[in-house]
Amino acid sequence: MEKIINIIESIAHEKGLKMDEAKEAVSTALIKTAQRVFGEEYDYAVSIDEKSKELHLYQKVLVVADDDERLNENPEDAEKYIAVSEAKEADADVEVGDEITYQLSLDNMGRTAAAILYKELEYHIQRLLEQNIFEKYKEKIGDLISAPVTRVDNNENTYLEYREVQAILPMKSRIKGEKFKVGDTVKAVIRRVYIDKKLGMQIEVSRTSPKFLEKLLELQVPEIKDGLVVIHGSARIPGERAKVALSAVTPNVDPVGATVGTKGVRINAVSQELHGENIDCIEYSTIPEKYIARAMSPAIISSVKIEGEKAIVTLPADQKSKAIGKSGINIRLASMLTGYEIELKELEGSAGVTTSTEEKPQSNPDALKALFGE
Repeated sequence: MEKIINIIESIAHEKGLKMDEAKEAVSTALIKTAQRVFGEEYDYAVSIDEKSKELHLYQKVLVVADDDERLNENPEDAEKYIAVSEAKEADADVEVGDEITYQLSLDNMGRTAAAILYKELEYHIQRLLEQNIFEKYKEKIGDLISAPVTRVDNNENTYLEYREVQAILPMKSRIKGEKFKVGDTVKAVIRRVYIDKKLGMQIEVSRTSPKFLEKLLELQVPEIKDGLVVIHGSARIPGERAKVALSAVTPNVDPVGATVGTKGVRINAVSQELHGENIDCIEYSTIPEKYIARAMSPAIISSVKIEGEKAIVTLPADQKSKAIGKSGINIRLASMLTGYEIELKELEGSAGVTTSTEEKPQSNPDALKALFGE
């Protein structure tokens, strides 16, 4: 079966597989064929001679003691075992427990076996390709894709044609109010890659995850793409509002200004892709109190006190509505962004003060800087 090596090389080249992977697929297919032709009760092995480029199929036989009951117990299993005395006639060094092999003729397997081998080979090559594609796209989770819509089903799940695979954008992962039709080009991030027993490999994409916002910002802001501005986290209520925390790696770069862009051109481009979602850009801080105070923007905060996983935020009464936001959206996003449960406490004279200062709350943007010593 010398030509099989040429077939293996051809398969590897055509399918973009590694030679070792193609060899493994062919070996597995041949063993499966042997099991169906000669019997599943036997053990088989395949070897490939790299010099002669020939492929050989072997049946493995276990060497047992002369009085081993398995030699006579089941006639169908007789070829699985060989008495040590008989085995020593061929190899004097063989011992009980060793495994010897008999070469099986591939040329005499017949047309039926050839048909079985072809089907087995096709199956195992396909499984190998699917596994390679699965591993390839598993590494791309979180990446931004742009692909055309090929179908929208009755449940309003949107199907996209992305390279050699199909991606699905579930209705739950669409921004509220969005509708797509066949031919539209859709941007989304790869959320997960999984194997469905009936449908095979599936790629699920999303337009509602915070990662989608981050990838759109990277697309619009060169400083983020080049690593001069770092995104430390983001939180979204899709289609309504979002917050993103930024920092710069060098002092001469303003992370918020660079992200917003001249006259807001950069942030507006991202907002437009997100159906008008308002995006608050804040400067990240390693100091939790400072980070939380900034996350509560546009509200002006008097003080922040950390108690475990809770943050007690003290603020003037006239700032409370800003801190909460419409339908509680501002405080929810701040909590999602920082990871703290936020409790608001109004500043009411000395009794409500939780910091060492009793100054009147400042009504300008420099209040935080004065409070935290910046």
